[in-house]
Amino acid sequence: MSKTGSVEERDLVNKLWDAGFAAMRAPASGGATKRPLPDVLAGNGKLYLAIEVKSTRQDHIYIDNEKITNLIEFSKIFGATPYVGAKFIRQPWRFIKLEDLHVTRSNNYRVNTDLAFSKGLDFEEITGGTKQTKLV
Repeated sequence: MSKTGSVEERDLVNKLWDAGFAAMRAPASGGATKRPLPDVLAGNGKLYLAIEVKSTRQDHIYIDNEKITNLIEFSKIFGATPYVGAKFIRQPWRFIKLEDLHVTRSNNYRVNTDLAFSKGLDFEEITGGTKQTKLV
């Protein structure tokens, strides 16, 4: 994981704690384990979130198929709602439902800023706070 990625993961964990969730980073990146763990796991007794975190300075993010497959597997077993947490530098967090991800020709996934800000949810929406109003 890049230095920026781990900083973004820590930022998200802190935001989740501040919103009343118990949250932690899971040590799955870098071969720490072969288990299908998400980058961030959080819950508050009502909502459980499993988040694959990606950050970039560019306007798109690519995600390996295996990461999404692992996120789905973990979420089913744990009972969590899976999201890709996209942090485009100097932009607010966006959380994309897996069914909204763009599938590439090589059967991996891509999120760009257009997708993240048109279909993605904001922090309050995934944590059960005030719903964002979207114009159609």
